[in-house]
Amino acid sequence: MQTSQKKTISDGSRRYGDQPMQYQESYCWPPIQNIDAGSQGTHLSAMTSDQYCTLESSSETSAYPVHNSPSTASFSPNESVVSQPNSQSYPSDLQDSSENACGSPTSESYVTHKLRELETAMLGPDSDNLDMYSMTAMPGPNQIVSEAEKWKFLVEMMSRGDLKEALCTCALAIANGDMFTVEWLMSELRQMVSVTGEPIQRLGAYMLEGLVARLASSGSSIYNALRCKEPAGADLLSYMLLLYEACPYFKFGYMSANGAIADAMKDEISVHIIDFQIAQGSQWVTLIQALAARPGGPPRIRITGIDDSTSAYARGGGLDIVGKRLLKVAESYKVPFEFHSAGVSASEIQIENLGIQPGEAVAVNFALSLHHLPDESVGTQNHRDRLLRLVKSLSPKVVTLVEQESNTNTVPFFARFVETLNYYLAIFESIDVTLPRENKERISVEQHCLAREVVNIVACEGAERVERHEPLGKWRSRFEMAGFTPYPLSSFVNSTIKILLEKYSEKYTLEERDGALFLGWMNRPLVASCAWR
Repeated sequence: MQTSQKKTISDGSRRYGDQPMQYQESYCWPPIQNIDAGSQGTHLSAMTSDQYCTLESSSETSAYPVHNSPSTASFSPNESVVSQPNSQSYPSDLQDSSENACGSPTSESYVTHKLRELETAMLGPDSDNLDMYSMTAMPGPNQIVSEAEKWKFLVEMMSRGDLKEALCTCALAIANGDMFTVEWLMSELRQMVSVTGEPIQRLGAYMLEGLVARLASSGSSIYNALRCKEPAGADLLSYMLLLYEACPYFKFGYMSANGAIADAMKDEISVHIIDFQIAQGSQWVTLIQALAARPGGPPRIRITGIDDSTSAYARGGGLDIVGKRLLKVAESYKVPFEFHSAGVSASEIQIENLGIQPGEAVAVNFALSLHHLPDESVGTQNHRDRLLRLVKSLSPKVVTLVEQESNTNTVPFFARFVETLNYYLAIFESIDVTLPRENKERISVEQHCLAREVVNIVACEGAERVERHEPLGKWRSRFEMAGFTPYPLSSFVNSTIKILLEKYSEKYTLEERDGALFLGWMNRPLVASCAWR
């Protein structure tokens, strides 16, 4: 979730389609393409006029019998949503197996049990960062069930019509390499998701697409396979602006960061702001206005903007457009202003790219950008920590951090899938409050501004997975190791954001904890904002 997305795919960026879900061709697969999945014999077929995507199993290479589901996979806006499983797709030949066990007929949710096992192993018995629906009568950790029992459980699960449970069970089957179960579940899931339905159905469409993409390839091949039409630059910008207005997430981040910068710079006469993802530069319009009204007159302001390719695409040009816009704003408020562009990706930034000048008070802004940088879990170069150390060497007056409060960086696939499902479901639910179901623009907003993130988190690994969120606790550790200390946000910032939230739903929550602010939906924290020095 961010105001700009990168245009090219290989460098950790994203591209979006230009039409609201027209499923005569796939949302992100090319219309003519077969993608092998290696020894499993699974591939993604080319799209037809009534088909979204199809996983097929080759009888020559699959470890399971060929299973052809009669259902098609249409995600068209006019689709029907069927929650009952098709009895014809129940396997006729079931063999006992101690491998790939997916539960028992007496268990409400085997997937929940496996999640808790993973969660406890990663984070300890008291962990609570992976919010999963509560179930009872879970099987024991070493329980072995027959194939017949497994399939009875799966059919009973699908008859309950719990899309969330079904998605997680499918992800667990993928994690276990149980491809026959995966194929059957996907054929059923395609009948349950809809880009025009309830939030879980809409998100489920993109989660399912992520699972399809994960099966279709691996490593660098995944992103090369994710192709879709690029929207016109003006259209992409309009989608970003619509999401900006529909939900308070970006405004929350910008307002909290600006409040910290204004407070830190209240006595400075020369201010240099370094923005590591400047996008359209919208964040700085209100700060220029605020500093213009400062007692004693405004300071001299210089902004260094670090670019990304999709921002340039949406703007219709390079950083000079941002500079001219901000210069016009500064002139209207009689603020001395200078703009410096740094057309270098954040992971490649060196100190000489920043144009540091003596006598300036430096402020550094990380707004929904640091999670795109790879760390020690991806390769030998830890760009996150390197960049923080570089910023610390500038002796900044303040460094602002705004990040999604989610844990998808280093957790294993299945736990990451559940975390992503829960996190983005809250986002989709909040969008429902402002943009009605029948609003075609809502489909475009979700497709262009959110879906690609979901697919990337679910489908990709290694350097190809660029959406690597960390909760504030982990960011706090990184900042402290780089030598930073907290810069508490002022109470004025808190009260200003409370006024902002009054214009939105009462289901949004604002929490102040340990010097940081958390914006949430129905008490689930979604975005965290804090400052350092």
